[in-house]
Amino acid sequence: MLDSTFSLLYPNADEPSGEKVNVSDAVISELGLDYLLELTNSNLSDYFTVDKATIEYRLATVNDMLENPSIVDTLKSVLTLLNDIIELRRIKSETEVAKNYLYSITEIELYIDIVARLAKGFKSVRDNVKSPAFIKLTQTVTELSESEYYTDLNKKLNELTAKVHEVKSITIGVNLDSEFRPMDAGVVSLNAEHFKSGKVIDKILRMDFKNDDYTCIASLVPYTHSQTDNAKIAFSNAFNNAMNDIFKADIRQWRQLVQAYVLSNTDFLLRIMPEIEFLTKAQHLLLALKSRGLSLCTPEIADMDSREFAAVGIYNPCIALQVDAPMVKNNIDFDEKAKIYVLTGPNRGGKSVITCAVGQAQALAQLGLPVPADSAKISPVTAIYTHFPTDSGDTVEKGRLGEECARLNEIFDTVDKYSLVLLDESFSSTGSYEAAYIASEVLIGFSIVGCRCLFSTHLHELSSQLDEINKKCAEQGGVPIDTLVAGINGAERSFEITRAKPDGKSYARDIADKYGLSYEKIMDRVKAKK
Repeated sequence: MLDSTFSLLYPNADEPSGEKVNVSDAVISELGLDYLLELTNSNLSDYFTVDKATIEYRLATVNDMLENPSIVDTLKSVLTLLNDIIELRRIKSETEVAKNYLYSITEIELYIDIVARLAKGFKSVRDNVKSPAFIKLTQTVTELSESEYYTDLNKKLNELTAKVHEVKSITIGVNLDSEFRPMDAGVVSLNAEHFKSGKVIDKILRMDFKNDDYTCIASLVPYTHSQTDNAKIAFSNAFNNAMNDIFKADIRQWRQLVQAYVLSNTDFLLRIMPEIEFLTKAQHLLLALKSRGLSLCTPEIADMDSREFAAVGIYNPCIALQVDAPMVKNNIDFDEKAKIYVLTGPNRGGKSVITCAVGQAQALAQLGLPVPADSAKISPVTAIYTHFPTDSGDTVEKGRLGEECARLNEIFDTVDKYSLVLLDESFSSTGSYEAAYIASEVLIGFSIVGCRCLFSTHLHELSSQLDEINKKCAEQGGVPIDTLVAGINGAERSFEITRAKPDGKSYARDIADKYGLSYEKIMDRVKAKK
């Protein structure tokens, strides 16, 4: 089979390149990544990487899957069989059936079926795949399925299973003493047909009233309804032991084949099983977005030191999958003039949506997947941090503001210049003056660290302090901060993000008008009462 260094996700599975990326389960949940890629056999956090070669290796793998959809069908069918092997091993480890010859050959049947499906599936796309992963997999399964060893293994399996499958019933003999007490019992013969119940109704239906060797005249006690499970288990174990004795020679030969070759290859397939699930779930996500006419791009992976994030036509895939409406796309560029942005705008104007979209694009790129955008150039980050509103129990003891500050302190403990920090409506639990003061201190801190940061906030007054904040940052070698605005067209929200100075008054008027508390609407109500 494939050598131990083969992986669908890493150029070299024994030496995965790049340090582990700090993306916690909480961040994955807050960004909706667990909704986009729901895994059962592994954790999504295990797949983030900063290694450019690994990301490009995966992108090539995924591109092959998009261009050859039958690959996914093949992998899904293999995934089902691998789950069967896991369940089989679980049963063998938890019960006495590990000694049953049927379980000795069933795993091998599953393994041979897997190889056959892989060989057939990849034979049809052999000339179309371009990724190193699928080229290697195609070559290997083709060679394996056509090898003399595999042919011989399949032949021996067929011979053994033929012996097993032709057995439809067994004849059991029991020796009795003079008082009709059982002295010993055993299998007298293996039969190629099922025995008949011997019940009168069956004889009438068959119009066959003769007795023969295959007609039952009394059921064995363990299989009556009144018997306990322990009695039935004891009987089954006795039966299994007897059958093992009958097939002992065949089983001994079979187990040698298993130990010599098959089990190690089955273990290898089980090792890449989480990778198969990851890729098939990713394919499902990408096709769902494409079916809605949404763009996906292969991101250009920039050097980590350049700390780039430039996306054209970015959108939030979670929203795209949940609403039946045209998506508003936006452009976000963490360039030399701004590694940190303060995003303001009206309530429900799209600030939280675009904040998540930036994190999603960064995460998907570092998972080695296409990005929901028209184009993107992205540098890997060492960590993604989120500071979103939470219902944490700590608010009872610390208060909402105390809990927010505690979480920010945890971020500052590990954040570095290669991190991405996303804040959404932080400090909304306190007055605007206090909130703006704390926010400005936090922004200065992130600026000095040098990380990329998007701060979505209702604190429009921050923009008026930005010149002073940038001055303090520059004095200490910090990165520049700029503003983004979630726009509105009259009373309607456009959800378009522009790089501009916010107009806090217009947003205030918009909010007041929305809730019927603008001067004009209040006066209309007052006049209506007169």
